[in-house]
Amino acid sequence: MRIRLFSCLIMLCASQITLNASALPDPPDKDSLRMIIQEFLDPYGVEVSGHFFIAFEMGDDNGEAFSDFFINRGYINVKKEFLPGVFGRITPDISVDREGDGEGDLEMRLKYCYVGADLPDWSIFTQPSVEFGLVERPWLGFEQKVNTYRVQGYMFLESNGILNSSDFGACVMTLFGGEMPQSYTHEVNSNWPGRYGSLAVGIFNGGGYHAIEQNINKTLETRASLRPLPGLIPGLQFTYAGVIGKGNRSAPVDWNMHVGFISFEHRYLVFTGTYFSGTGDFKGSAVDEQGIPIDQEGFSVFTELRLPKVPLSLIARFDRMRDMPEFGRKKRTDRIIAGLAYRYAKKSKVLIDYETAKDQNGTILLDAAKFSVEYAF
Repeated sequence: MRIRLFSCLIMLCASQITLNASALPDPPDKDSLRMIIQEFLDPYGVEVSGHFFIAFEMGDDNGEAFSDFFINRGYINVKKEFLPGVFGRITPDISVDREGDGEGDLEMRLKYCYVGADLPDWSIFTQPSVEFGLVERPWLGFEQKVNTYRVQGYMFLESNGILNSSDFGACVMTLFGGEMPQSYTHEVNSNWPGRYGSLAVGIFNGGGYHAIEQNINKTLETRASLRPLPGLIPGLQFTYAGVIGKGNRSAPVDWNMHVGFISFEHRYLVFTGTYFSGTGDFKGSAVDEQGIPIDQEGFSVFTELRLPKVPLSLIARFDRMRDMPEFGRKKRTDRIIAGLAYRYAKKSKVLIDYETAKDQNGTILLDAAKFSVEYAF
């Protein structure tokens, strides 16, 4: 009797549960549930992007033949807005270790790691912001947004060891006088789109993102760009970049840099001209036999011709760097780069180029051909 009563009770409960379940709405699908959870946990979103330089290079370097497939650079950018106007970024940098016990290994180090905040517009200053941590330095971050062929190799000053692209410190940035119209940012360049130019000022350790600080000195670095005729010649800008500080040595030596830069950007043409004058370098290694920092000067000219109706570009660059005459060494390096690029996405390209470098005596320092793929997402 007890068994029969218990069985009836179970059947009654099961029928009631079935009736109640049929009255409930259908559960959300997996995608909807994922979006609800992500919105709850991460209302401001995480932005992930990547940038990779992969290459094959062959030729002669200081009399030694070489032939290499290699990964020049690999970046994974992770950005997040924590609160409205407060954000962070972390960017690992993958490259080949070329010295020490790990020579030949792919190593990962941080290129950027900072927190930042957007500031309110004030007077002529548009979209001002501040960044603190391992941040982009004022000069190279700007130049590489005009000359977008970092996949080929280092920019002029970095290739000559004057400075690199990021460092530990803090930087304040702003645009001048509003933004360029959407037609310009869409067809020409969306980076640093200040109607009358832009400004970046920062204070840094000075030794760069892959160096330990060797002294207590800091470097003051700045870049100021002026777009004088935004309505008539929107792509024309004049830029000054400067550094005052010490090289990264335990017994620090002077390092200063002055750069004048003219750039013109158009849908079908990019041109830049750079003049550099300075003393020493960021590592503190540009010194003579007595440890006195060397005065140097140089110039670089770059152009990109974008062929209409086809995604092809012709590029050419000439660099010259030399010691000042009073040092008596008459050291000079001339570099020529020429290539053809196929642009298969806005920030991605395939590049075939030839590069040669000679010293003041005409001795060939580098003679190389390269096939490079830049992939960005």
